[in-house]
Amino acid sequence: TLGDVLYANSGVPTPEQDWARLVQSIATGDQLALHALYERAHRIVFTLVMRITANRETAEEVTIDVFLDVWRRAKSYDPANGTVLGWVMNQARSRAIDRVRFETRKKRVDGGEPVSDEETVNGHDVIEQREQGRALRAAVAQLAPYEREAIETAFFNGLTHAEAAAHLDQPLGTVKTRIRSGLHKLRQALAGAHKL
Repeated sequence: TLGDVLYANSGVPTPEQDWARLVQSIATGDQLALHALYERAHRIVFTLVMRITANRETAEEVTIDVFLDVWRRAKSYDPANGTVLGWVMNQARSRAIDRVRFETRKKRVDGGEPVSDEETVNGHDVIEQREQGRALRAAVAQLAPYEREAIETAFFNGLTHAEAAAHLDQPLGTVKTRIRSGLHKLRQALAGAHKL
């Protein structure tokens, strides 16, 4: 999964069944399962939300809201519609976009001038974001074009594997294999970059 790519320490990815078991446990009210899911996924959720909102404080708030949504909606998760991380990331993307729209409307009502992305985060955060962006772009550049296309279609458009396969007009198994091999390469590349 994408979460494993970005912050796993081991070379063995977490099976999707383990992610699904966590959501099933959360659906029964298991707070420890929610904590475990948060530990696995909060970094990638935060990264996506930060990318959309360009504000660290807002991204932290929205990330917490996303996991509160997971707690409330765990019973509605259906593995047939995609991976657990895809489901969580769709919620994160929707929440982040809603928050940006709300903030934009609020500024208009208050008569305030929109501020630039550079002004919403401090200098250290901007530098850190740029470094992370460079590392990610370098890692993505190492992928085969078909792996990159499959990953970008699935994750950046918030599509399930089945939807990505339909969008790319490729067999589902082929798209899953390309995503899996691409994510494995990304995990290795980012793990190496993190040690530098």
